[in-house]
Amino acid sequence: MEKEKTRPVREKFDEQRKRSQRLIILAAGVLLVIIIALLPPIRSRISYRLDDLRTRIIYRINPPSEVVFVPEEQQLLETMVAETLSALNPSPTVEITPSATLESTSEPTPTTVPTITPTLLPEMVDLRDQVTYVHQHGRWNYCGPANLTMALKFWGWEGNRDQVAEVVKPGPIDPDMDYIARTKVDKNVMPYEMVNYVNDHTQYRAFYRYGGDIDLIKRYLSNGYPVVIEKGYYEYSSISSSVAWMGHYLFITGYNDAEGYFIVQDAYLQDKDKNFIGNNYEVDYEEFINEWRYFNYLFILVYPPEVEQDIFAILGPWIDPEWANRHALEVANREIAEEEGLAEFFAWFNKGTSHVQLFEYVDAAFAYDYAFLLYAGLTEEERPWRIVWYQTGPYFAYYYSGRYQDVISLANTTLEAISEPTLEESFYWRGMARLALGETGNAVADFRESVRLNPNFGPGWAMLDQLGVEP
Repeated sequence: MEKEKTRPVREKFDEQRKRSQRLIILAAGVLLVIIIALLPPIRSRISYRLDDLRTRIIYRINPPSEVVFVPEEQQLLETMVAETLSALNPSPTVEITPSATLESTSEPTPTTVPTITPTLLPEMVDLRDQVTYVHQHGRWNYCGPANLTMALKFWGWEGNRDQVAEVVKPGPIDPDMDYIARTKVDKNVMPYEMVNYVNDHTQYRAFYRYGGDIDLIKRYLSNGYPVVIEKGYYEYSSISSSVAWMGHYLFITGYNDAEGYFIVQDAYLQDKDKNFIGNNYEVDYEEFINEWRYFNYLFILVYPPEVEQDIFAILGPWIDPEWANRHALEVANREIAEEEGLAEFFAWFNKGTSHVQLFEYVDAAFAYDYAFLLYAGLTEEERPWRIVWYQTGPYFAYYYSGRYQDVISLANTTLEAISEPTLEESFYWRGMARLALGETGNAVADFRESVRLNPNFGPGWAMLDQLGVEP
């Protein structure tokens, strides 16, 4: 009888013991998961998934293609447009000397301007045998480092893409982020950053110009010199669930006139099975020109110093940056009269960029104003909403025209249209405008954020030093 009374007590005790064991096992399992998740490789993967999910949610709630920047002075546009279409000549300008620059500081300087002796170009050139293909995958936003690595390796450089990225896109200094996570923060590498890397960190030389054309590229290729260009393109984005525009570098290594295409090394392209298909990829001339227009026909030359005179001789009048920028302006004006829709938007944007390069900031500001007006009339799929990630000319134009509120508004619009505000240039220019308006505290905060995002961002450091404040 006593044993029968104690049996329920023992069973209850056993159930409590088993429940406690289960709780201990569960707690240990949770602890183990946390420990594993804190390991850098695992944490990086989890962080990527969470970032990806967060970005999808943000873009679904606030589609970036719906965000439209509206300048304050659009009422002046009709006069400017009429003058441009009737004369297609630059109007008088107000020049303001910049106090800070985000351009190349170490380009080679020619002493004379060579003339081009016309020569018959071969029908086909292919430099693929000298190319070491470098893809951009396994990293974030790596087309700049990948293309620059290919351009340097063509001449025998023994470095790699990560060495380039450590300088041009180091990402924030954050002990909780591994290298790959840090480089994800930097969305773009500017042409001047690539040129400065070559000139300051290798034994090779580099420069860039606007206003290039197909014949110039062919002349370089036919003489054995590959060329890097910057272009734009449209692709379906699973993140934003829409077709979206983005910028991209290409390494040009050949052409075929009979078939009408360039041979390029595209660091990004993969097939559906994730096989790399970008090496020796063929791009027809019409597509090439249309996508090159998106960056004002910008090209970069990388070469060993012993061939510099040959490089300059082929360059012809483009050797003079002012001539190149005037030529780019002429091309933009011609395309404004000829094109419509998306191409017209980019022609106006290129007009602004060319005026900025010529320090004609008031003219540049008006051109950008009209470009943004055209932008609002594009379809949401057409709108290149990332454009200020790659091309910061509007900041120069509005700032040096004294339109500080437009600088702030454009920076806010740009930063709000990204899943996380990680564009050091936008923070820098907003800081410059805020400083001009007397908002010193807010300006300092922006300068600090610019150097936090990119510890190698010189203009941000310069302003902090000028203001005598710590980062």
